[in-house]
Amino acid sequence: MIDLRSIRPYGDQMGDGAVQLSFTIPLECGPLAREVAKHFCEKLGFQDVTVATMEDMGENFTFFVVYAKTTISVDASAIKIVAPKFKKMTREQLDDLVKREFNRQIVVVGATVGTDAHTVGLDSILNMKGFHGDYGLERYHAFKVYNMGAQVPPIELVKKAREVQADVVLVSQVVTQRNIHIRHLTELMDLLYAEGLREDLLVIVGGPRITHELALELGYDAGFGAGTTPSDVANFIVQELLRKFSR
Repeated sequence: MIDLRSIRPYGDQMGDGAVQLSFTIPLECGPLAREVAKHFCEKLGFQDVTVATMEDMGENFTFFVVYAKTTISVDASAIKIVAPKFKKMTREQLDDLVKREFNRQIVVVGATVGTDAHTVGLDSILNMKGFHGDYGLERYHAFKVYNMGAQVPPIELVKKAREVQADVVLVSQVVTQRNIHIRHLTELMDLLYAEGLREDLLVIVGGPRITHELALELGYDAGFGAGTTPSDVANFIVQELLRKFSR
């Protein structure tokens, strides 16, 4: 039985605190760099430090992979999770559910907004092929998808949502320097309210620096971070729409 009050990393034995670290030090590859790497890990509180890999990166930089152990544990029972809630259903089950409950396709409009030119994450969720064998929303009979691509001004995304009578707006934000994503997401939400569309839409944001908690703070219905699959988003959309409009 695992004690949720004391969770520690696992290596060879349960609770041994074994971890793997990787980092680069600005020193020439050699004995001094190795000792600096070990001392650095020890100052972080790690014990039984072993340098597994030391590679010369050139120009007086050395890359390390280090094994070490920690006595620190975490009380998992005290952690409150803020995450989108949904039951995982198959693509076929979702298609049947939408046909039965909506009797039409759910209309989804997606884009990366503002100056963001990255579409890999957006495409992996929307495009038919998806990724890692998890099909994108275009593969579902349940959805009609409009992928507007990159660097879409928020006002144009709002216009498209109105034009196609969207049920869902899906925004991807990868560029986050100086919190530019906050500005873009706030502008989009303000426009949706100004145009009188917000209450009739499910609005979702995704990206590597996005959390569900942040999304809720900005007025969105959900936020999806790294590791999200297309089926996660598909399940949330269908089930949340049913909850949202059956109140």
